[in-house]
Amino acid sequence: MVPLLGLSMALTACGGDDSSGGDSGSDSGSGDAAGKIGVILPDTESSVRWESADRPALEAAFKDAGVEYDIQNAEGDAEKMTQIADTMIGNGVTVLAIVNLDSESGAAIQEKAKSQGVATIDYDRLTLGGSAEYYVSFDNTKVGELQGQGLADCLGDKDANIVYLNGSPTDNNATLFAEGAHSVLDSMSNYKVVGEQAVPDWDNEEAATIFQQLYTAADGKVDGVLAANDGLGGAAISILEGAGQAGKVPVTGQDATVEGLQNVLAGTQCMTVYKSATQEAGALADAAIALVNGDDAETTGTTVDSSDDSEVPSILLTPQAITKDNVGDVIDDGGQKAEDVCAGKFADLCTKAGIS
Repeated sequence: MVPLLGLSMALTACGGDDSSGGDSGSDSGSGDAAGKIGVILPDTESSVRWESADRPALEAAFKDAGVEYDIQNAEGDAEKMTQIADTMIGNGVTVLAIVNLDSESGAAIQEKAKSQGVATIDYDRLTLGGSAEYYVSFDNTKVGELQGQGLADCLGDKDANIVYLNGSPTDNNATLFAEGAHSVLDSMSNYKVVGEQAVPDWDNEEAATIFQQLYTAADGKVDGVLAANDGLGGAAISILEGAGQAGKVPVTGQDATVEGLQNVLAGTQCMTVYKSATQEAGALADAAIALVNGDDAETTGTTVDSSDDSEVPSILLTPQAITKDNVGDVIDDGGQKAEDVCAGKFADLCTKAGIS
């Protein structure tokens, strides 16, 4: 199971109200805390996690705390995120948490909020040059280290050509994932990087095109793929399937999505990284409610903003590497449902993995 930090995260099981995504907000809670919290999620394309995991976990955390809230999704549009933020501020949120689409627009939102007396929190992604009171996320360098070590474990000691399929260049997390992976793999002289490229906006379709180009440029001599998340990993797997190499070339991932876990069970993806949405949502709720009440949040340290070397008070959680041997940990933790992961042709694979 994923280790819990010493944070006050007494959460109920993930659940939600009638709001399911898109433009619709979720105003609820009994109002035990004297304030209102706004959360803007980034999109529905880069990862299914935002609506399938984070939204219900956040709703459960805020309802459990009895605080009024509004959760909306910017659908990958920075201008729309700015408009949502303006509306939330106008509607009286006292704390605004964002998952920025890029640091420039995120910092502008935070500056506007600050001028209106609204406290801000960076959720999952650090806004470089921003003014957030807190940063709530997982240790993203550690995520990359787990991916790098996972790929090394799958490749073994043989000489191997590696392709990196990195996340969006506008996402600071993607930089940290890549740095973490390189810190592990670059020290292993038997591995050679034969291609590396970032995928704009984490676009899975573009990732398939990019990987096809990298694969062709390497004359198909690719032995391992360091893919930054399950969506990008799935894109690489689709190209490898066309070349008859799926399952023969290890591919990494992240987010422990249903598809990612199914690929791990099927052997076409060697590992993924699990980041409990319940833990992250609980940490955000704790920090936001502390701000609403005029208190300091309990932090685990600071994170350096590379744009100006400032230190942002942070709550960083611990990610977990997931392989075929421990897919059940994600289900046991509530990260995914067995009936979703084990549907159809994956039922027998789940049984073999001890998942029921």
